[in-house]
Amino acid sequence: MRRIMAHFGVRHTLCSLLHATWDTKGGGPLYSGDWTMHAACRYPAITALSGVGVLTIFTGAAYAGSATFATTNIQYLHGTRYADFDPEGGFSEDDEAGIITVEHFNTWKYGDNFFFVDITNPFGKGDGFGTTAETSAAYYAELSPRLSLGNIFAGHELSAGIVKDILFTATLEIPESPVEQTLLYGLAVDLKLPGLQFFQFNWYIRDSQDSAIDSGQQITLVWGAPFKLGPVPMVFEGFFDYAWGEDPLEDNIISAPRVLVDVGALTELGENKLQVGVEYQIWRNKFGIDGMDEDVPQVMVKWIW
Repeated sequence: MRRIMAHFGVRHTLCSLLHATWDTKGGGPLYSGDWTMHAACRYPAITALSGVGVLTIFTGAAYAGSATFATTNIQYLHGTRYADFDPEGGFSEDDEAGIITVEHFNTWKYGDNFFFVDITNPFGKGDGFGTTAETSAAYYAELSPRLSLGNIFAGHELSAGIVKDILFTATLEIPESPVEQTLLYGLAVDLKLPGLQFFQFNWYIRDSQDSAIDSGQQITLVWGAPFKLGPVPMVFEGFFDYAWGEDPLEDNIISAPRVLVDVGALTELGENKLQVGVEYQIWRNKFGIDGMDEDVPQVMVKWIW
């Protein structure tokens, strides 16, 4: 799961791969049928239309009166150091890709909902993972509802000290076919910490519906903190995921802190409308592949409404 609440939404791209085989004789990847791609990312494929459809449902619910708050944003990210396989059988860090992300977040009486869809190489130009050729657009999405245990059973948030609330949390990771979907479920604690607008601690069971992969666990931290650098309004936000126990996949860590300038607040657009900055993605054992590490700065533009 890669969740950042409200307009602090983040991109998430964790579909754990079981293994990848490189054709050393042919000098290229064994792709399509031979490129064995397993994941803890479970059900049928997502398409652009299905992603827009789910987003429409969320947005419709917000304006139908069931949501107490709703926000949507669209992002563009670009990086040139994504990790991949190389023809020698090792790893490289020179893939280039552009990513468009559409996110929606809303709250209601008993919890909140978050949805996003990533479109990698949306214009059909960019390096594809596991192949030396440029590839067409690829899709990935997540749906993340949470339920406040306090509001459901006690009529108010379970707040005490730095604890803001305790929630049941779930996420459905939705990659393209033939990669299967992953269902995550567990508990979340929202904390009230000085200097932060929000901070989440989420613990999940990763329910592997692929019989070749053990069910594992995941911890996800999410934070957001507005601040000023002199007169310039800025935002520091990000997430940290640690997933383990999904044998034969390796334990893996992914984090994506970002610093954004609220450009809208400096113009007539107004605050929290247009943000520009850098996201730095850190991934250890990418897709659960032993030794595939990634450190990639990404230029980012985010339009919020």
